[in-house]
Amino acid sequence: MALTPEHGQGHRSARTECHSGAVEVVRRLRPPERYAFAVSVRPLLVPKHDPCGRLGDDGLWLAMRTPAGPASLHLARAAAGELIATGHGPGAEWAADRADAIAGLRDDPGDLPTLAARHPLVARLARTFSGVRLPATGQVFPRLLRAVLEQKVTGKEAHRSYRAVCRHFGEPAPGPAGLLLPPDPAAVAATAYWEFHPFGVEQRRTETLLRAARVADRLERCADAAEATTRMTALPGIGPWTAAETVRYAYGDPDAVSVGDFHIPNTVAWALAGEPRGTDARMLELLEPFRGHRGRVCDLLALGGIQAPKFGPRMPLRSFARF
Repeated sequence: MALTPEHGQGHRSARTECHSGAVEVVRRLRPPERYAFAVSVRPLLVPKHDPCGRLGDDGLWLAMRTPAGPASLHLARAAAGELIATGHGPGAEWAADRADAIAGLRDDPGDLPTLAARHPLVARLARTFSGVRLPATGQVFPRLLRAVLEQKVTGKEAHRSYRAVCRHFGEPAPGPAGLLLPPDPAAVAATAYWEFHPFGVEQRRTETLLRAARVADRLERCADAAEATTRMTALPGIGPWTAAETVRYAYGDPDAVSVGDFHIPNTVAWALAGEPRGTDARMLELLEPFRGHRGRVCDLLALGGIQAPKFGPRMPLRSFARF
């Protein structure tokens, strides 16, 4: 999709440098009609508290390691529906240039309305959440780190570990928000696996994370979601679920389906066929009419609060910190 100013490109002000030497780059973005800012960018952050980002009344703050150096990006709503994107730090220009993608403004729903019309529930959700856009950060490793930590554990466990890992490897991010930069892959790769135990991460996930950190540079150079998926799934410990959870937000891939998820197959089977339980194969069969937007349809079901009936006990919370 060739973006017009009405779909997010806007313009950028001149680069400025404060007396302290801090670099700041500002860009004005024009979102499409009915754009839902908070709902679109919220998946970029771990719920409740993310050391590397914040979403509040003042907008979104996001710390990042860019090819030009560390940066923080601030996205804030302004008059007439505009978004003001402000990059801070050595990577400020990279962050500002990427701001429209991070806000989801490069996302093109395209033929989604036509495909959604094939199922009444999907059609209704597509209309209700027509302003939601899919972010694309352009950065693989930070999202892959989070996805690996989320493997085979509850969300609460994974998010607790994520916060602990970020604090351990934390370096202050540029800008006034008081954020930490995402962990440096080189620092992660140089850490022994047992040092992750106090963070609640056992050997299997840690070794997967260490393997990914060692090839992080190559992963960041992938041209698209397909190449990144191929490279990631070639690493032991990374399967389709982890790859999909990564490329959905690193590349803004609307077709990425989290095969192997504990809940999503049941949700899809219940929502699209009235079946209380589903397998991965059944999920993919039901999503096939929406190819190109299969992951987006799963997101719409989540946004709509659609859940399959629950049977049996919940997965217990565990801790590996004392192992």
